[in-house]
Amino acid sequence: MFLTVFLICMALGMLVGFLAGLLGIGGGLIIVPALVFVLPMLDIQGEIALHIALATSLASIVVTSSTAAFNHYKIGNIPLPLAKVLAPFVAIGAIMGAVIADELSTKVLTVFFSSFVILLACYMLFSIRQTVHRNLPQKKFLRGVATITGVIASLMGISGGAIMVPFLTYCGVNILRAIGVSTACGMIVSLFGTVAYIFAGMGHDNIPDWSIGYVYLPAVLGISLTSTILASYGVKLATQLPVKTIKKVFAAFLIVVAIEMMI
Repeated sequence: MFLTVFLICMALGMLVGFLAGLLGIGGGLIIVPALVFVLPMLDIQGEIALHIALATSLASIVVTSSTAAFNHYKIGNIPLPLAKVLAPFVAIGAIMGAVIADELSTKVLTVFFSSFVILLACYMLFSIRQTVHRNLPQKKFLRGVATITGVIASLMGISGGAIMVPFLTYCGVNILRAIGVSTACGMIVSLFGTVAYIFAGMGHDNIPDWSIGYVYLPAVLGISLTSTILASYGVKLATQLPVKTIKKVFAAFLIVVAIEMMI
């Protein structure tokens, strides 16, 4: 069973790496539901399985987001002035989110996760036909959004791209640049969120073997080993598809995850 779980995580890694490059997300919206299903196979109790899934998802996203961010940086998709404004505050938010998650029950976290995914899916679905040209808000507002994004991303075990991409495109940022910035912020969120989850899980009862805090290392290893394989293909496809197509793929992806979580 341990080998089966490891192989499942390797397959997850390939899918996550591709989506990280294509959609600017770290793959947590896939990893978290998958791990919630897989972890009980190893007799990891349900009351702690979601916390472990969230922490493990963030830990694995460190690799996928870093790879995707590097590829986007090489082709000029990351506007550095904007990334520098957002990055420190998504880091603060990620730490806050991990601390909050440690205090919440599995039921509350599950409701939060599925509800927010549905909201994201609805927004992306109904905004597909919109062409918006706005100026970016002031830095104070951007910092606030970045902090909130970090909190929500950490609570959901995601990189924050599902929040950051719609926000930046709404503000008139080109979709490819929005995806590029979100991958850079996702790298920061996942790194700081992982460290916070490690400390939050230290000394907790029922933590499985081969774990550091809430982070389950075998799953992280399995996902990380294969996550970089298809990341560059996702980035290349993102530069070739029209804007509307990318938005449709992004919306469809969120809807599928939302339905799966509701079931």
